[in-house]
Amino acid sequence: MSAEGFEAVEREPTVSEYQRLRRAVGWSDVSDEGVGAGLKNALYSVVVLRDKKPIGCGRVVGDGGIYFYVQDIMVLPEYQGLGLGRLIMDKVMDYLKGGAKQGAFVGLMAAKGVARFYERYGFKVRPDDAPGMAMKWGG
Repeated sequence: MSAEGFEAVEREPTVSEYQRLRRAVGWSDVSDEGVGAGLKNALYSVVVLRDKKPIGCGRVVGDGGIYFYVQDIMVLPEYQGLGLGRLIMDKVMDYLKGGAKQGAFVGLMAAKGVARFYERYGFKVRPDDAPGMAMKWGG
């Protein structure tokens, strides 16, 4: 899938690509060892490229049967607002449509102020005593 010079590629980011994106969006540090293990154990990954350089990514983690979690939807700040988050989430949702069966739990932890972005994909904000966002997958 390509849009205005951007390409979404279904692959996991490398450790260095992931760490670069993570730092750029202001997330806390994680060890390279932890990142390497996490990336290879994801159920699904997508990387957005511009001129063959990663500028965004997204992943799905979980057990592949009952529980699926949308993780690490990141876009470099200088490319935010161009629809790349939607490009990533569209690919993630396509994966979930093929992989998550009826009744599966699909969740995510949304950063403060971005819940509306995920609501368009069917996620609902959970009560304060159960943080995050979730949806019951209808398939």
